[in-house]
Amino acid sequence: MRLLATKHPNFAADFADLLTREGSAPQVGSAVAEIIARVRREGDAALLDYTSRFDRVNLTPETLRVSQAEIDTALACTSHELREALTLAARRIETFHKMQLPSGIEFTDDEGATCGMRWTPLDAAGLYVPGGKASYPSSVLMNAIPARVAGVRRLAMCVPAPHGELNPLVLAAAHIAGVKEIYRIGGAQAVAALAYGTASIRPVDRIVGPGNAYVAEAKRQVFGQVGIDSIAGPSEVLILADDSANPEHIAIDLLAQAEHDEDAQSILITTSGPLASAVASAVEALLPTLPRAAIASASWANNGAIILVHNWDEAVDLANRIAPEHLQLMLAEPDGLFSQIRHAGAIFLGHTTPEAVGDYVAGPNHVLPTSGTARFASGLSVYDFMKRTTYLSVPPHALAAIGPAAVALAEAEGLTAHARSVSTRLGKT
Repeated sequence: MRLLATKHPNFAADFADLLTREGSAPQVGSAVAEIIARVRREGDAALLDYTSRFDRVNLTPETLRVSQAEIDTALACTSHELREALTLAARRIETFHKMQLPSGIEFTDDEGATCGMRWTPLDAAGLYVPGGKASYPSSVLMNAIPARVAGVRRLAMCVPAPHGELNPLVLAAAHIAGVKEIYRIGGAQAVAALAYGTASIRPVDRIVGPGNAYVAEAKRQVFGQVGIDSIAGPSEVLILADDSANPEHIAIDLLAQAEHDEDAQSILITTSGPLASAVASAVEALLPTLPRAAIASASWANNGAIILVHNWDEAVDLANRIAPEHLQLMLAEPDGLFSQIRHAGAIFLGHTTPEAVGDYVAGPNHVLPTSGTARFASGLSVYDFMKRTTYLSVPPHALAAIGPAAVALAEAEGLTAHARSVSTRLGKT
């Protein structure tokens, strides 16, 4: 863990180094390109071969898809408590995302032209769900429910099944979220199948969901053939805290991100030296108690940081420069700083609003921009599964009013056919 202070003469360089994370992800561009090309060329045969090699499970075209009976069995095997928890989360996520549904616009201007814009859903969305180091039923809900709320008619989900094992909770979450089309494949090959289609899997219009380095690179390479949500990087949290915060609460919130993987990043910014020391001690005390202590320890040691600042203006400036995926304001009065934050994927206000509650049951989406991309990107929403179409109706009297200007501009650009397209309707040659 790094201890930085804005008063230190080397702070600028140390802060820049903190934000420049190389990570441990391998360079996989050429390998992914080969996988995508082979899936496009060989279809199901390539999927079956890659699944056998990487997931150690032998499938046939008929067993690529998870059967309804398997989904029903998984739901039946899920405890009542977990079914209730998934149902509660699904209901809250659906409620929040229904509030996002946009309205179209239409107006007739003074010249008589009618202009409008309408929203329509995508026909099909592909949902990628990780199945490696950890399986996340919460991600199923967060990806599928906004798509369903948006009106997407077909949801196709891919989840790897290492050694043939599928997490029953993932299938139960899919059932609760309304996903019926599920394939037991993962990696770059799954992304390629969703993008280009095979004999068994029809292509989709957008692919969403996190994955490993191969999945992220595959999404990057198929973008343009299909839409994607983002190129997700390691998870991250930034906490701004004052002396009113509980050091152990801060410590466990930092570790909640660190336990995701070794490349995750957890940062605390505070004006209080005693709080910084107390949090550092609490982290060291809590680490050995975690089942994923090895992962969290590596993350904290390599990417974690505590930053001491002179005042909250400095803290806000640093927060906006970091543009974190998650930002917790563990302050006695968070509203003042909240209004000054311009760049963050999601913000959590107050001592009793840990980021973890947002991961599961709060309602807003937990698929968020990482690696500073909150400067220009937003979290997953219904808008990712919809598109805007503008429309225009120009009756004769409106064309007479605005058409001559269009003719003049077209002629100035040297586009004669454009000019004549308008002028002939004006009765001019």
